[in-house]
Formats: sequence, C-alpha cells, structure tokens
Amino acid sequence: MIVPPVGGLSHLSLGSAEGATQAAQSNGGVGAGGEAGGFGGELTEAISSLEKSQQSASSASQALAMGTVSDPESAIVTVEDAQMAMELASTIRTKATEATTDIFNTQV
Repeated sequence: MIVPPVGGLSHLSLGSAEGATQAAQSNGGVGAGGEAGGFGGELTEAISSLEKSQQSASSASQALAMGTVSDPESAIVTVEDAQMAMELASTIRTKATEATTDIFNTQV
C-alpha cells in the first residue's frame, strides 16, 4: 500500500465536497466536475508540488553531504518524503496508463 507523503499530494481530495470547493477556489471559481481547468488544474498543481518536493530533497541532500545542515534528521525526512511522492506519482501514472489501455482495448 502506498501512503502519500506528509505535505505532498494530500491536497488532492476531489472525492469530497471540501476537495471540490478547494479545486473551484484554486481555479478561479471553476469547479472540478469536468469544466475547464478542474482536473487539469489539479494535475498541474500536483506536478508542481512534486517538483518542489524534489528540489527540496536535492537541496537537503546537498547540504547533508556538505555538512552544513544543522538537523540531519529533517534532511533525511525531506529526502524520504520526496522519494515517496515520486513513487506515488509513478504508481498513479502506471495505473492511468493501464486504465487507458484497457479502455482502448474494450470491444464494443
């Protein structure tokens, strides 16, 4: 079982009314129910969050290697969070690809 990292992709709760409200607010009032920008906006936000996580991990690992970090535990946690976020994104991509392939291969 894959658990989303702390502060990672946890803001994507579109299954609830709160998630739909957050999506509507982040998209300038456009809802997540298939209207312009709903899913695409959330996907863009998730990818941006993943990129920021990877950049933070890179900075933390460099600081750890150089010995300039004051709290090595926080640097390691940052790197582990980024790794888990990347694994989650990879799993989601794989599942989406499999679902798309299944849909295209469905006989009508």
